[in-house]
Amino acid sequence: MTSDRSPTSRFPHLRHDFAASLVVFLVALPLCVGVAVASGVPAELGLVTGIVGGIVTGLMRGSSLQVSGPAAGMTVLVFEAVKEFGLPVLGVIVLAAGLLQVAMGALGLGRWFRAISVSVVEGMLAGIGLVLIAGQLFPALAAKAPDSGLGKIAGLPRAFLDALGDGKALASLAVCAGTVAVLVLWKLVPARVRALPGPLAAVGLATLAAYLLSLPVATVEVKGLLGSVQPPPVSAFGELAGVGVLGTIVAFTLIASAESLFSAAAVDRLHSGPRTRYDRELIAQGTGNTVCGLLGALPMTAVIVRSAANVQAGARTKASRVLHGVWLLLFAALLPGVLAYIPIPALAGILIHSGAKLVPVRALAALWRENRGEALILAVTAVSIVAVSMFEGVLIGLALAVVKTAWEASHIRLEVVDKGAGPVEARLSGNATFLRLPRILDSLESLPEDRPVRLDLSGLHHLDHACRTALENWAERHSAAGTEPVQVTIPAARGHEPAKARTA
Repeated sequence: MTSDRSPTSRFPHLRHDFAASLVVFLVALPLCVGVAVASGVPAELGLVTGIVGGIVTGLMRGSSLQVSGPAAGMTVLVFEAVKEFGLPVLGVIVLAAGLLQVAMGALGLGRWFRAISVSVVEGMLAGIGLVLIAGQLFPALAAKAPDSGLGKIAGLPRAFLDALGDGKALASLAVCAGTVAVLVLWKLVPARVRALPGPLAAVGLATLAAYLLSLPVATVEVKGLLGSVQPPPVSAFGELAGVGVLGTIVAFTLIASAESLFSAAAVDRLHSGPRTRYDRELIAQGTGNTVCGLLGALPMTAVIVRSAANVQAGARTKASRVLHGVWLLLFAALLPGVLAYIPIPALAGILIHSGAKLVPVRALAALWRENRGEALILAVTAVSIVAVSMFEGVLIGLALAVVKTAWEASHIRLEVVDKGAGPVEARLSGNATFLRLPRILDSLESLPEDRPVRLDLSGLHHLDHACRTALENWAERHSAAGTEPVQVTIPAARGHEPAKARTA
């Protein structure tokens, strides 16, 4: 007896997922290679991370349509880690960050990443974008980039001047500029042509032009997939005792987790399917990073560009992201030599375009009009990342966000009612904290001492110890100096009758 069930009936969404996986593969291929080269590691390691993100993370539960792989947002941090600690230690850092992500997901901490200030995250991405753009302009000019963010920006004028008389540098810049131009103008080409993803079209045209015109530009160095995969040696784990490595692990964990979960929230808005389970997604990302660490590859995050392409291409289930990982694996195993023809300035153009998308110029202008405090946090976080480093910049942004929240939470209103006769009434409402104590005391100490005073605190939602003590001391001083004791109405305790007035 034969079954009449066809593959289509068993997997009703296979046709949609198969087509979407090809689109995502074509989008991911140049980005995986570009991120790896910009991070200072072999190009194949970017493909390894894309493969793990597709097959390992893709098979796990979490966000069904979100696609993971190496991200431009981690490029600056990875480059700094490789430069300072070396490539073998990178695997240890990624492994430890992955295990931390798994632990946080198991403890149910995934949802708490949604509480991180959006301005800090956008400032972080903006700072990364600025450093990424500045850093990639140097390979676009066939020059070596300085190490620090400020050094990259300060060195650009000199690099452009040096390029004016250098034919190789001008050819490299032309390839980069052409790549960016194709990416920017790709939305204007006919719809049938746009079926080919912009990044792949831009890199393909740049590669073809460099080959046909025999342009003197640097190309990707190919080592082979197996030659690039190097699990971290046992000796590299000894670096975990260093404060610098531990700080980098924390930075990798927080930034990769935040970027992945914010991406998940964005992807959820693009489709009507199952919503992201944040804790499970964090476990999936952590598992993928653990595997990447064991292979000595780049860290992974969920990537909004690939995820959006997946949704827009009609993906219905997680099969599309798993299949895109399979296509990356087949390419890395069967066609690695193709990478050797890709011009490095073309990859620089891809990352410059990606970095520009990370800088929210329009959003910052709108935010400045609506909430200048949040706009300031965004700008300071971005500038701090450029001026100092990624980790310190994010910490500065988080500290500013906490200070701003504390300041807003201490909002208080003091109303003085003086009818000319009888007692003067001073009414406090809101949250009385030590942050506003100088203002409160200045107002109370200006009240006339020859008049009775009634201090009404019943409108307070919160009265901290410092404020309570200071108000009691003021009431005692005023009572001693005035004609009558100060009458104080204290806040009522929740669930109890309103507090009665008492005499100081």
